[in-house]
Amino acid sequence: MSEDMNRRFSHGGNIYDAKPAQGEWLDFSANINPLGLSPLVRQAIEDGIPHLVHYPDPSARALKQAISDHYDIPLDRIVLGNGGAELFYVLFHAARPKRVLLPIPSFSEYERAAISAKAEVAYFSLREEDGFRFDETALCTQMRTGDCLIMGSPNNPTGRRVERKALEAILQEARRKDVLMIIDESFMDFCPDAVDFTARSLVSQYDNLIIVQSLTKFFAIPGLRLGFAIASTDIVEWMDAAKDPWNTNILAQAAGVAALADVKYQRRTLAWLDTEREFLFQALGALDGVKVYPPTVNFILLRLSSSLGNASNFCARMREEGILLRDCSNYPGLDDTFVRVAVRKREENEKLLEALRKIGDERK
Repeated sequence: MSEDMNRRFSHGGNIYDAKPAQGEWLDFSANINPLGLSPLVRQAIEDGIPHLVHYPDPSARALKQAISDHYDIPLDRIVLGNGGAELFYVLFHAARPKRVLLPIPSFSEYERAAISAKAEVAYFSLREEDGFRFDETALCTQMRTGDCLIMGSPNNPTGRRVERKALEAILQEARRKDVLMIIDESFMDFCPDAVDFTARSLVSQYDNLIIVQSLTKFFAIPGLRLGFAIASTDIVEWMDAAKDPWNTNILAQAAGVAALADVKYQRRTLAWLDTEREFLFQALGALDGVKVYPPTVNFILLRLSSSLGNASNFCARMREEGILLRDCSNYPGLDDTFVRVAVRKREENEKLLEALRKIGDERK
């Protein structure tokens, strides 16, 4: 891949870079649950090590049953992925849409997956002055017959969610125009009011709807790569035929089953996030030179004033403090004044705020 393409589709900071003077990177660029592995997940991984001499169950029966029970989804509507991102590639390479309509700003892997399948990508811009909300009427107007529409809810990096009424209006128009609609709900587990926003219950009503969900972010297992999609039985059948039959390994399957069973961990995460997200939101909002967008999940979008410089230089200065932020200037639809920060534990958030105040004082 060319240097320009690497830049265009780069993600957050790389913890594998040379360690900073402080010893270890403090990574605010990746939106992962900072509570770490659930004790049940850790034990399941340890117990699974002796089974690595065997191939994983290609049907992943135990994991699919756990997903079915936890999210109230019929078993025959689930397809597993080596992380949620893999499923975007499987979808586009199997469906081969000619044109993909992409609301921006959004997760870069949507566009990268579409381009890999030779699709034309058309942007639908979410307006900063409207808080990056989804305008369902304008979006429906831009759809063309035979399109594929992919959108995140909660959206990355804005955190905006699409209300159920708006989702249904978009789905109805998509069905009328024979548009395949993909909704990425990878951050939905972080929402205590997910039932009011998730489109899972709509899959049985709309055979043009596919929902992709990652299990790596909420359960802090990105290194294992685990996700799933929900769709009609026909779509599940052709997605299964388009992927590697062993794309979820033994440890990932065991970890997923254990994670979904750990209700205590899930409740503790939501209670922690409710407190810490509000603390960080208020503290960031009190800083000079920073505009903070209201968060809904475990990350917060910021806009820097000219006094703090552009995102690239600002993130480079934060790296000198041993802190990784997400430079959002390579998101189509955002300029070079946007950065994203994850919500982490209180001690880590205090270090972030201390560094931000220090840099702010330097620029005065």
